Amino acid sequence: MDKLFAAVDDYFIEKLVGQDPIFEQILANNKQHQLPPHDVSPSQGKFLYLLTKIKRAKRILEIGTLGGYSTLWFARGLEEDGEIITLESNEKHAEVAKENLALAGVSDKVTILVGAATDSLEKLVQDQTPAFDLIFIDADKENNSAYLDYALQLATEGTIIIGDNVVRGGAVLDSTSKDGSVQGVRSFVEDLADNSALSSTALETVGVKGYDGFTISIVEK
Repeated sequence: MDKLFAAVDDYFIEKLVGQDPIFEQILANNKQHQLPPHDVSPSQGKFLYLLTKIKRAKRILEIGTLGGYSTLWFARGLEEDGEIITLESNEKHAEVAKENLALAGVSDKVTILVGAATDSLEKLVQDQTPAFDLIFIDADKENNSAYLDYALQLATEGTIIIGDNVVRGGAVLDSTSKDGSVQGVRSFVEDLADNSALSSTALETVGVKGYDGFTISIVEK
């Protein structure tokens, strides 16, 4: 069944996403620098691009840069005068991302903040950074609840908040799991459910990246 899911995903990627040499180059560069292959799939990247266009986003906050693959999808969909602030704790990953984004010609739209995401988020809050239109949470899952708390402080009515990799191959159902990522996601989902200012749902995904999914929320008040 996994092979079927991947084959169907490949079909839609071929028909609806297509191949862009720069994205292939970024993935190759990530592999060359031995970055973990945790990037979103091409279909998921196109989804992020479309969501950015639909929202007509001018300000995007990305928590977890890796090599900048998803960052580029956001940058492609950004309004002409828009900007992305992306947070990365790993200096090597941040350097690779800078290289990739320069190669893609979008460095002028992207600011990479290196260091613990909670520290960077605290500084953004303290600096009274203008609210973001879209916030993508895709870092260590153990801290998802903290990231959501900061995201809400950096959001406004209408802000879209996405939490990636929340299904964990179905492990999200295991309340007794010893996996910190699973428990982090479960706490995050509880926080979404309990927050009356948010309207949220979750979508499961299958395909070339296996079985996972994401939450999507909008700040309503």
